[in-house]
Amino acid sequence: MKKLALIMFMGIALSACSNTSKLPQTVQSINDVAPYPEASTGYTRYAIHLPKLTDENSAKVEVLVGKEMNVDCNFSHLATTLKQEELKGWGYNYYVVDKVYGEISTLMTCPVSTNKNQFVTANLSWLDYNSRLPIVLYVPNDLQVKYRIWQPNAKILQANAE
Repeated sequence: MKKLALIMFMGIALSACSNTSKLPQTVQSINDVAPYPEASTGYTRYAIHLPKLTDENSAKVEVLVGKEMNVDCNFSHLATTLKQEELKGWGYNYYVVDKVYGEISTLMTCPVSTNKNQFVTANLSWLDYNSRLPIVLYVPNDLQVKYRIWQPNAKILQANAE
């Protein structure tokens, strides 16, 4: 009886630790979703297709637009302008990195030979998570697009009034 209870407990614990839905993600071509414009000369169109989550309202997407650069010990990021535009007749948003002003960096004195290759990003806003529509971005050819999905996974704690 104890062994049966232990096996049942382990089964419940393992199933609770499993990831969200294991269904295969079907990625549509961006042109099958809506008639997004082609990238203009000097730009590349990126589409981020997000997987379905059980609680998409609490998740956010951090879009990282940047490029690999040789930097020293200072904190570096790119200065850019991001415009949100609407696909006329559809109401869908897409984003255009309009201008890249260059690298912004702190000015600390660095030890000799501290240079390294690093993905230097622009500070862009976080976007709401929506697996039904892709996130479409138009960025200059010399930049890359990466992203991170942020989800709360800690329990909510009560603050003390003082």
